[in-house]
Amino acid sequence: MMALKAVHVSDVPNLDQVPENPSFSLYSTRFSKGVELGRSAYRIPKFLVIGHRGHGMNVLQSSDRRMRAFKENSISSFDAASCFPIDFIEFDVQVTRDDCPVIFHDDVILSEENGTVFEKRVTDLTLSEFLGYGPQREPNKQGKPLLRKIKNGNIVNWDVETDDTLCTLQEAFQQVSPSLGFNIELKFDDHIVYDQDYLFRVLQAVLQVVFEYANDRPIIFSSFQPDAALLVKKLQSTYPVFFLTNGGTEIYYDVRRNSLEDALKLCLEGGLEGIVSEVKGVFRNPGAVTKIKEAKLSHLTYGKLNNVPEAVYMQNLMGIDGVIVDLVKEISEAVSNMIKPLKADEGESLSEGVEAKPQFSPRELAFLWKLIPELIEL
Repeated sequence: MMALKAVHVSDVPNLDQVPENPSFSLYSTRFSKGVELGRSAYRIPKFLVIGHRGHGMNVLQSSDRRMRAFKENSISSFDAASCFPIDFIEFDVQVTRDDCPVIFHDDVILSEENGTVFEKRVTDLTLSEFLGYGPQREPNKQGKPLLRKIKNGNIVNWDVETDDTLCTLQEAFQQVSPSLGFNIELKFDDHIVYDQDYLFRVLQAVLQVVFEYANDRPIIFSSFQPDAALLVKKLQSTYPVFFLTNGGTEIYYDVRRNSLEDALKLCLEGGLEGIVSEVKGVFRNPGAVTKIKEAKLSHLTYGKLNNVPEAVYMQNLMGIDGVIVDLVKEISEAVSNMIKPLKADEGESLSEGVEAKPQFSPRELAFLWKLIPELIEL
């Protein structure tokens, strides 16, 4: 699985001819309902609100009960998010040792047996082993206790108000409302250099499930792993691929990950459709947003600031296309109130589907302009 040096997609021959699997070629020219994809640009038709890991990520040490309401990356969390006026849910996909795409964020699973904590890498588990953690589908059956390491290094029980079983990508397609789009993050370990053969095997397993079960559901692929993002773009032309980046808020050995400008270069060279960046990187480097828009790339953001309505307002004004959020209810309501049609007597003629810019009171504008320098310094 691991290579001594990075293998870039540009070094891999004849990727345009793969895969040969009939299910891939069957869907190679079908596009998702509700998105527009042209030769030069993928256009998002409205400001998107995307539920982070479904209804929101779990922050087990937080005093905010909303961060522990539903087990993240679970069917329960996805269903809860679908109750609000959002467009997509975002979730993390890894592939087990026996080639089954499963939904889980962390690189490793922690459990406890006889007072000893065990740590196992998700990708080293079989599907059966993976599903053996946490609540079980069978009545009266107990799975292995699921623990989690929090930021301070402590290991805690993964306790949430509404728990659920771990799930596969196929189950998400089969059980979640088909009107809800999927932002599928292709998850890889930041500390591992993957060889091309491994990336190909993993992406092929994911695409097999997507093409079999997606039907007309809108899909966006994204990944922090540059070669995975480039490769999934080469393997299919049906769904847009976005490159995930911290936008310079963290520094990595792979220089393609270290700025919005580097992300823009990668997208243009690899024919990707957009960027998903940490929101702090956007506020620190607003000029890059203009460059991304001029390149006709879509631009989404993620991060804690996206749970602040005012920060979301500012991004809409800057031209960001959507936000990935934890507080699905609050932010979806704020966005619904923010974007309102112009009145007929305002002298504006709006074509169908075009939204007005948000309207702010003097008090709200004063608050926003005060907020900007604080955000830039974060």
